[in-house]
Amino acid sequence: MLIFTIPMVRIYVNSGANGLGLESMPLAMADWVSNTVGLAWPFFAPIIGALGAFIAGSNTVSNLMFSAFQFGVAEKLEISTVTILALQSVGAAAGNMIAIHNVVAASATVGLLGKEGALLRKTILPTFYYLLVAGLLGLFVVFFLGPLNPASI
Repeated sequence: MLIFTIPMVRIYVNSGANGLGLESMPLAMADWVSNTVGLAWPFFAPIIGALGAFIAGSNTVSNLMFSAFQFGVAEKLEISTVTILALQSVGAAAGNMIAIHNVVAASATVGLLGKEGALLRKTILPTFYYLLVAGLLGLFVVFFLGPLNPASI
């Protein structure tokens, strides 16, 4: 239910407002990911978007939850923040195909109640394909088209 998701996202996003002066959770994660994954990140950015949508059942909540993280990774790697945030959104859209909330709602709407597993099995391969293509395009854009940030044009 989204009633529990929104407060969790707000705590996660606003975790930087603390008495100890600690970095927010998204930025702390961004620091670790940028050091660990490095310039391969554009390939993985849509997967994080899809994970958020799969868990929350919402593209919007995925973007709320992971945009600061994705932006932080892009800034630390000095690559296009616009491209990485676009990959986040594209991945979240892909994740909606396999989000449990959406699969159950679609199954109920078209009279396939009880066949959610079959529907999920049929949509998982297109989702993986979608994410693979988005990740490869992200790598191409970052490494061959260069900076796409509006401020750098």
